[in-house]
Amino acid sequence: MPEPTPIPTEQLQFAMPPTHTTVEDERRHRKERLAVALRLFGRLGFEEGVAGHITARDPEFTDCFWVNPFGMSFKHITVSDLILVNREGKVVEGRYHVNQAAFAIHSQVHQARPDVVAAAHSHSTYGRALSSLGELLDPITQDVCAFYESHALYDAYTGVVVDEEEGRRIAAALGPHKAVILRNHGLLTVGDSVDAAAWWFITMERSCQVQLAAKAAGKPVLIDHHNAVHTREQLGNDLVAWINYQPLYQQIARSEPELFE
Repeated sequence: MPEPTPIPTEQLQFAMPPTHTTVEDERRHRKERLAVALRLFGRLGFEEGVAGHITARDPEFTDCFWVNPFGMSFKHITVSDLILVNREGKVVEGRYHVNQAAFAIHSQVHQARPDVVAAAHSHSTYGRALSSLGELLDPITQDVCAFYESHALYDAYTGVVVDEEEGRRIAAALGPHKAVILRNHGLLTVGDSVDAAAWWFITMERSCQVQLAAKAAGKPVLIDHHNAVHTREQLGNDLVAWINYQPLYQQIARSEPELFE
């Protein structure tokens, strides 16, 4: 029997972010990814009452964003449930109210960062725990190096965020980074796609869990600056985040197809 012939690399399948020929196609794509990300957050236990939101900038009306309705479980959201909110916090498309905290925070992040397509914030367990310590993530694992010198701490807490000025301060703390830890509150991540923003939140939450567990067990050994930066350059861009997210996207999209309605 002859030795198997290698298949040419160009004939192997590898998913990459899609391109869109019309704004309508891109809008539908962002809404579908947003609905999947919300379902995934629900499956991962990131809900805490009515807290938590993921937003996606509209590709045509770029000062507006799509977001989950106030008071609706992440686990039940469909594409048709999503609402479009303008820069004044008014619902311009959809049937439900907007969470005012979602507007106060996300509107300012989207305004400050034109490069950001999506932002994710939720009251996840380990994110809240680490935020209560008022500290950043340390470079103690390969995965967390994606955030090395690429996340910030908003070192203040003034209650539930319902005003735009507080949102502006959070956006300023975020700066050019992919994530910010909101002291005594939780995590906020951003990306150039819904997939990237969702992945950064998921892996950041897990990194918080690892840091808390490692410090409870002993004194973690830090990855040195040179290798932490090198690893960030390998793992810390939004394309890598998008690629890492695809297995999670597939789990939800295939098992819960009704969300696309």
